[in-house]
Amino acid sequence: MAESIDLEIATPERLLVKEQVSELLIPSKEGYLGILPGHAALLSQLGIGFLVYTIGGRKRYLSIRGGFVEVLPEHVRVLANIAERAEEIDVERARKKLQQAQEQVMNPSLGIDPAVALDSMAAAQARIEAAEKK
Repeated sequence: MAESIDLEIATPERLLVKEQVSELLIPSKEGYLGILPGHAALLSQLGIGFLVYTIGGRKRYLSIRGGFVEVLPEHVRVLANIAERAEEIDVERARKKLQQAQEQVMNPSLGIDPAVALDSMAAAQARIEAAEKK
């Protein structure tokens, strides 16, 4: 069995990652997927959360929001709607967005769709978690 797997992570705007990794954890709509080299092929919709991958024993983090992942035994391709490397995340801005989303959830009179507010909350929380783990 191979010791690494090719990983590509891209958004419509840019290619964020093109690396050989030993393992990764991906947020799917059904929960987190742990991927190792030789994994069975699958196609899944991405959820909102943080993605972590390991290179040479060092973990690296990204915030992910929607998209798709294709897993093959020797290659993983992540096509995310929105993705940010942990070091690019402005934590204070993410905390403000989290607070705004929480207020929108708690105050339905603001006229914000609760599902949209909950997604905003999850995205802000994922950004904070990814940034704090870097």
